[in-house]
Amino acid sequence: MADSAGDGRTGSFTARGGWWVLAQIPVMLVAALLPVATGAGGWAPAAGLPMLGAALTAFGVGLSIAGLVRLGEALTPFPAPRAGARLRTDGLYARVRHPIYAGLIVATLGWSLWWLSAGGVAYAGLVFLFFDRKAAREEARLLAAYPEYAAYRRAVAKFVPWLY
Repeated sequence: MADSAGDGRTGSFTARGGWWVLAQIPVMLVAALLPVATGAGGWAPAAGLPMLGAALTAFGVGLSIAGLVRLGEALTPFPAPRAGARLRTDGLYARVRHPIYAGLIVATLGWSLWWLSAGGVAYAGLVFLFFDRKAAREEARLLAAYPEYAAYRRAVAKFVPWLY
C-alpha cells in the first residue's frame, strides 16, 4: 500500500501489526496496577527488595526512554519498520536489539518488587513473553527490510547483553 500519510507508514493497521499495539495497552495497564493491588509494599520503598525494585523501575524506564529517543524519526509503535527509516545499530542498539521492550520488562519486574507483589513478579514473566513474541514478529519484518539485519541479530542480544 502506498504511503498515504506522507510519514513513512505503509499498509493497513492490521498489516502493520496494529493488534500488537492494542494488546500492549492492557498488558502494561495490568503491569502497572496488579502490584499495587496485590502487593504488601507502598509508595515509599523501604530497604531491601522495595529499594532494589525502585532502582530497577527507574533503570527500566530510563532504558525505554533512551531507546525511544535514539530511534528518532524511525520510531513507531508498530512491529513494522517505517518506510525509508535507517536501521539503528549503534549506541544503545549496539548492546541490545530491543532496548524499549527490555526496559519495559525490567520496569515491570522492578515495580513488582517495589510493591512486594508475588503476583506482579509472576506477571512480569508474562510481560517478558509478550514482548519476546512482539519482538520476534518485528524481527521478521526487519529481516525483510534490511539485508544487514541478519548479521546484526547474530552479533547483538535481544534484551540482555551477553545473555538473551
